[in-house]
Amino acid sequence: MKSLNLPYNPQIDQLRFFAAILVFCFHFQLEVQSLGGIGLQGACWALITQGHTGVGLFFTLSGFLFMQIALTKDNIPFFPFIRNRFLRIFPLFFVIFLLATSIGRDRFVPTDIFYIFASNLGLAPTSYTVITGAAWCISLEFLFYALFPALSRIAITQGPMYLIRMLTLMIFFKVAAFTVNEKSDLMYFSTFVGRFDQFLIGMLAAFAQRHFANGLKERSQLCLIFAGALVLFNSGLQATVAPFNASAKTYFWIFWSFIESTGWAVFILAWTAKRDFLPNFIARLMEGGGQISFSFYLLHMAVIHIWARVLGLPAFTGFTGLDTGLMALLVFGFTCVVSYISFISIEAPFLNMRRSYGAPR
Repeated sequence: MKSLNLPYNPQIDQLRFFAAILVFCFHFQLEVQSLGGIGLQGACWALITQGHTGVGLFFTLSGFLFMQIALTKDNIPFFPFIRNRFLRIFPLFFVIFLLATSIGRDRFVPTDIFYIFASNLGLAPTSYTVITGAAWCISLEFLFYALFPALSRIAITQGPMYLIRMLTLMIFFKVAAFTVNEKSDLMYFSTFVGRFDQFLIGMLAAFAQRHFANGLKERSQLCLIFAGALVLFNSGLQATVAPFNASAKTYFWIFWSFIESTGWAVFILAWTAKRDFLPNFIARLMEGGGQISFSFYLLHMAVIHIWARVLGLPAFTGFTGLDTGLMALLVFGFTCVVSYISFISIEAPFLNMRRSYGAPR
């Protein structure tokens, strides 16, 4: 997705699509298990079985990208910034919200309309069904957008230590919340307390990129190997210690988002340091996927669920593992088609209304 306020960086789109693919794999394997298919086990499959980590990558990437923009501007004016962000995410989110309220019309109450602002809390209409369930994170994204102009201005004035102090406070809030919450995994997974540190870590990564750009570029391959190993280790650690929705209360969740986001921040820094990690053909596909990644993220669960309920587990070859892999490729392809139609029909017309903001430094 090309920004009007920063030179286009194709690696950002590649990372967006990679994050969406991780979430797709996570929900796909859950659907396959619900149909009686193969269940992946063990730390070696953790990047798939804990593929919700793609959301952490999305959040960290948001902090990184917008702090990069802020570092090139005299300031980030609130209303022009929010206008652009509103045009970016609200049209498709509103369509998903209308879909959710249509599905749940018989239990809709007038106050449910306020869940437009809090899709991650309570009994939001979008959370009643899996096909709109991915919309929970949009409210957290917009909360970050609303706070970012002030956060970025203070961070630029006071330096990275301001963000470190904020992260210290976030850990304190996590500890305090842990002492009174009965099911800590859901709280940390989908609320301000559990996720806001990931945006802050992304902002810190932008400062690091600014100061260490040359060193990162010179050692890009080594950095990427280390970053990839760190991400795999973090996913394996969660799969072993506290897999999502398997343990209601464990101290690991206090530090989980910090650990997850730090790994992704290192990965973002390594990936954006150089532009030739992927073969050209794959790079172009990933960049195109990044363009439709928002539609892909919000719609993939619907495509997976439709396939599962209409066609079930296929028997193309008689080999369960191979058949599941072929099913995954087909469902992935259908998701890309639906996402492209959604992008050009719902997202693109509003994206063209965006304007640049803030004077360059």
